[in-house]
Amino acid sequence: MAYINIIEPEEATGSLKKIYEELEKKRRKLARIHKVQSLHPETIVAHMELYLSIMFSRSPLSRAQREMMAVVVSATNECEYCQRHHGEALNHYWKEGGRVRQLRTDYNQADLDKTDSLLCQLAQKLTLNPDEIDKEQDIKPLKNTGLSDRAILDAVLVISYFNFVNRMVQGLGVETDEQEVQGYKY
Repeated sequence: MAYINIIEPEEATGSLKKIYEELEKKRRKLARIHKVQSLHPETIVAHMELYLSIMFSRSPLSRAQREMMAVVVSATNECEYCQRHHGEALNHYWKEGGRVRQLRTDYNQADLDKTDSLLCQLAQKLTLNPDEIDKEQDIKPLKNTGLSDRAILDAVLVISYFNFVNRMVQGLGVETDEQEVQGYKY
């Protein structure tokens, strides 16, 4: 149960009710990460706009790469909620549940190509030690794999976004269950 009061869909009125209805229409269900923001409905809208822009807009990075980094950030932060949600999303693309579980435990053992391995390395390092990111050690190797500056920007946006969301989930006690994790539109 969340650490703060939340307004459930059946109790929602006004703009919150409309926001909930729109989310359920677009995504088939309402995630607890949205409900935990119910006391400040405008943040749900801003949050979804940011999420959709970072995770679903046109990018040199694939959707799978973005979900992969989401899982690595969330595993690094020990955020079970986001690991499960975005592990499920990643498995939609990979279709290898064992490989997704391995990514959560140790991305070095997840049979990744060089680019994806470097993206995971950046995700973990930026999460743990943002002050240690180095152009030569961390950015140049990504460019050497053929990633553009835009791709690197998008990677950092994904990593930063999931650090934000992990802290919201963990700071407000958002929990998940198997029923919530499955059935979203990817």
